[in-house]
Amino acid sequence: MASDLHERICNVVARIPAGRVATYGQVAQLAGLGGQARLVGYALYASDRPLPWHRVINARGEISPRGDSYSEMIQYQLLANEGVEFDKWGRISLKRFRWDGEMPPPASPSPPS
Repeated sequence: MASDLHERICNVVARIPAGRVATYGQVAQLAGLGGQARLVGYALYASDRPLPWHRVINARGEISPRGDSYSEMIQYQLLANEGVEFDKWGRISLKRFRWDGEMPPPASPSPPS
């Protein structure tokens, strides 16, 4: 069961496009786990998949503190490199940069040549 929850969370995070962010709560909701925002953080921490983890932020539009400022600086830089802008308090405008949650259909296989 935990593996299924982890997979659902990772599948949502994998679809967040560059230049957009999603909140932990938003990811939980899209994964069918409304009210389980902390579970998203745990899943991202435990995942060994190459995910755009840096695109997940807290509901205030901030990078969540982790106890080591190095990870926060990396997240800030990755988001800035994608064009996400921060205000003078280090917040991201969710109105401007929040992902709309559209889940594009999986890519269809190329027809045989």
